[in-house]
Amino acid sequence: MKEITVRDIIKICNGELIIGNLEEKCTNFSKDTRTIQQGDTYIGINGENFNGNLFYKNALEAGAKICIIEDIQIDEQIKSKYKDRTIIKVKDTIKALQLLATYKRSLYNIPVIAVTGSVGKTSTKDIIASVVSKKYKVLKTKGNYNNNIGLPLTILELNNHKALVVEMGMNSLGEISVLTNIAKPTIALITNVGTAHIGKLGSRQNILKAKLEILEGLKENGTLVINNDNDLLNEWNKQNTKYNVIGVGIENKSDINAINIHEEEEKNTFTAIIGKEELNVTVPVIGNHFIYNAMCAIAVGKILEIEEEKILQGIQEFELTKDRMEIIKIKNNITIINDCYNANLDSMSAGIEALSKTKGNKKVAVLGDMLELGEYSEKLHKQVGAEVVRNNIDILITVGKEAKNIANIAKEKIEVYEFYENEEAIKKLKEILNNGDVVLVKASNGMHFAEIIETLKKE
Repeated sequence: MKEITVRDIIKICNGELIIGNLEEKCTNFSKDTRTIQQGDTYIGINGENFNGNLFYKNALEAGAKICIIEDIQIDEQIKSKYKDRTIIKVKDTIKALQLLATYKRSLYNIPVIAVTGSVGKTSTKDIIASVVSKKYKVLKTKGNYNNNIGLPLTILELNNHKALVVEMGMNSLGEISVLTNIAKPTIALITNVGTAHIGKLGSRQNILKAKLEILEGLKENGTLVINNDNDLLNEWNKQNTKYNVIGVGIENKSDINAINIHEEEEKNTFTAIIGKEELNVTVPVIGNHFIYNAMCAIAVGKILEIEEEKILQGIQEFELTKDRMEIIKIKNNITIINDCYNANLDSMSAGIEALSKTKGNKKVAVLGDMLELGEYSEKLHKQVGAEVVRNNIDILITVGKEAKNIANIAKEKIEVYEFYENEEAIKKLKEILNNGDVVLVKASNGMHFAEIIETLKKE
């Protein structure tokens, strides 16, 4: 285990030791006083909704042995009460967190796989981690820890791991640049370039630019894996002369291609063509986007020289992170497709396609607002409505002001109910769901659709 000491923190972060022992070792880092464990290192984060620095006393009371804070005056009473603990003051705790993660990463000569993209980051991360775990002890991003705070906290969890799989999210230009220069990936992946955050970035070309920032931290002789069927990535790669690239595809000729795709009740099978080699692959979920994910995992497995049998096993055994295309069975043999963590046009289309292909009686889509789309919002919501119709969904329920544009397109062809509150949608679902029905629940996270899922599970 490669440990960070208080002395390291002082040096790396230009910190000031208020009280404590320079040789104290920092093990688990946490920004949440509610989950602090005995002996943890607490770092106060000044966030959008609250200032974690103000809660350093709570962390000490809960058993933290080290606190890293900013802009807090420590009185003599606190110094006396916690004289057996360590308190460090830094100018900026978020910057300190990032510097510590950069240092921790430098201590490990291991494969680091970084995943970004407009849609499918989490599921791709999950399937890659499953494959890589067949050869290495893997640390991977948990939940939504994919930003300038979550990624450093993930890296600081490195212990005796032999590989790291991280997810990189962004809302604007420059954010992935920060993350990739902390993580220094040996393998980078871009799942696609779609329309997520287009309201902030202004165009898909700017989204491509933001995603390509991942290359800034890519280690020398590292490899980029891309979805070669994505129009912008395909075009970029035609001009690329600098980077090692592996393309995966279904439609376009690629380094790894999927053919003979067959969809069954709860799985996909396909043949992966890698040069003259063929692999028969089983993915334990349906939807073409998971075929792309699996091909990305095959690419990573090949780069890391993982045995083919182990690659296939890792793909077949992978499990999705909660709230991402999670299949939930409730009473009366009703199936819920829980994909309520986030939403954009690409992920909405994928979810609707999965609903259409899932065996069941009525197919019901509960769709809410896609956020951060700016002037593109009406157009993209209408495109979702067209996808609902194209996939022959039986009933559509929309929630939210923007989602009315989904309803306006679909109600010309199918049964549609429009609401503004989750409670109204829940009430309608209770009325219409019958034995064997399938329901997709999907919206941007800010719509709080997890409320709908939890209520249905209790019924």
